[in-house]
Amino acid sequence: MRVLKEIFLGNEAVARGAYEAGVKVVSSYPGTPSTEITQAVSSYDRVYCEWSSNEKVGMEVAIGASLAGARAMTCMKHVGLNVAADPLFTVSYTGVSGGLVIVVADDPGMHSSQNEQDSRNYARGAKLPMLEPADSQECLDFTRMAYDISEKYDTPVMIRLSTRVSHSRTLTEIHEPMEQKLIPYVKNMQKNVMMPAMAVKRHVVVESRQKQIAADSSDGILENAYRVEEGSKDIGIITSGIAWQYVKEAMPDASVFKLGMVWPLPLDAIRKFAATVKRLIIVEELDPIIETELKAAGIKCEGKELFTLQGEYTPAMIREALSDNKNPLSAFDKSALPLAPGRPPVMCAGCPHKGLFMALSRLKAVVTGDIGCYTLGALSPTNAMDVCVCMGASVGMAHGIDKATDSEMSEKTVAVIGDSTFLHTGINGLINSVYNGSRSTVIILDNSITGMTGHQQNPATGRNIRLEPAPAVDLEALCRSVGVQSVYTVDPADTDASRKTISKAMKEPHVTVIIARRPCALIPTGRGTPEQVVTLDRDKCTRCGACLRIMCPALTKGEDGYPQIDPVTCNGCNLCVRVCPFDALIPGKEEV
Repeated sequence: MRVLKEIFLGNEAVARGAYEAGVKVVSSYPGTPSTEITQAVSSYDRVYCEWSSNEKVGMEVAIGASLAGARAMTCMKHVGLNVAADPLFTVSYTGVSGGLVIVVADDPGMHSSQNEQDSRNYARGAKLPMLEPADSQECLDFTRMAYDISEKYDTPVMIRLSTRVSHSRTLTEIHEPMEQKLIPYVKNMQKNVMMPAMAVKRHVVVESRQKQIAADSSDGILENAYRVEEGSKDIGIITSGIAWQYVKEAMPDASVFKLGMVWPLPLDAIRKFAATVKRLIIVEELDPIIETELKAAGIKCEGKELFTLQGEYTPAMIREALSDNKNPLSAFDKSALPLAPGRPPVMCAGCPHKGLFMALSRLKAVVTGDIGCYTLGALSPTNAMDVCVCMGASVGMAHGIDKATDSEMSEKTVAVIGDSTFLHTGINGLINSVYNGSRSTVIILDNSITGMTGHQQNPATGRNIRLEPAPAVDLEALCRSVGVQSVYTVDPADTDASRKTISKAMKEPHVTVIIARRPCALIPTGRGTPEQVVTLDRDKCTRCGACLRIMCPALTKGEDGYPQIDPVTCNGCNLCVRVCPFDALIPGKEEV
């Protein structure tokens, strides 16, 4: 029989594994580096999939599908797991009917994240088995295996990815999909209704399940929980996931205990391995989860005294740390490395957020920010963001500032939040602000898409994950329905008009909402045409540089000092036209 192979991203391989395992429902919220999993699932017509409004909702949808007897999955990035933690900890007690898999993608090195948390802590805390694949083939195989584990042991199963595994491509063997099955629903309140009396009994089940999985970790469907790769007995290394790839490159002759299941740990097998090597090293990115458990179990090992708690590892780093007669920590000293030229991130040409942040900068506003492309408003040239914590936090922080300070500071404080983020967790903050008599101003940056994660649809765009028509939330009506008295709509590319509206709104003695509506410059409805490209009148231009200071990628300084406009990049937003004090920039003919 001919074996079929494809080159998959790790994320695409997870999607394929779920499809082959007969998954029926997938509900997720986009978050780099996990987004491509659910996007890839949408290409399999027989699977129902959706972008949920946030990760908690996505988790709850998957739990419901599992309860009904279907195999289900929810996917998110590490900080999204914080949002979903409430149902996560309790579904560990209820268990499953149809297999339930929770995929979380961590981001060591913070390529696109505000922190560097280690999701293995959640598996340990929620007492759930967690698998960690090291390449695309394992992403597919472990996902299939996760469903078997889930149903055999009556437990949700977590799969931990990292940016390098999610976004690397390797050759992957694929198989025919299993039939989608629906396990008949059986009413069982003692198992599924987590009132205290029932939950106490279910906790006993959870602890017993943990012990059973650890004991079974080398048998049957758990045979990939670990494997031992024989090598030199001088050094034995315990590792998992992408760190295993680095270890194999850095220390090809070492004995390696590769974990496929990183929680619970197969401590008996690890003890046997430890007894065969002179020196036991734990190589794990971020937190010392494995190291801490081994030391608590009395297994002598080395770990974070050799390696850093921060960022990603590399083969060179591992090789240096484990070489003789070298200072292990020198591997992390980057001061001697040549520095690449600085390229600060900037908003795209035609980005609707830039003009709005210019208005806020001119108002000298205190801006509580949020997670999205617009977080770049904290950087030059606007420097117009004071704080950014997590999804949806901007609204609550603005309310907190209002309640903690006098009216003068309240009149200077503005919360900014994207349309998708507002629907994710911003609504709750707005309701709280209205209910508790805040006088804060909230600006919803409605660019008609979820931009930061690669242009996914959301409940306000009018399209679902498969780009089919869907009901669109009316943001103005929604805000009014929760009690907001003043709701304004502005074009953020019109800086002066936006500034005047914001100034007016900040003086009102109650919660005000401004919807700054203009499509993202990278989606079809926001792209400019050749007719909209701005041109320069050299006779009027004084080379003052005002247009260059907005740091638009379409504008550069020529050798003669005059601004040069890239006609391919220019999006015709006319922000530079409005900034020029000498009318030297001529707008294209914008479509109405």
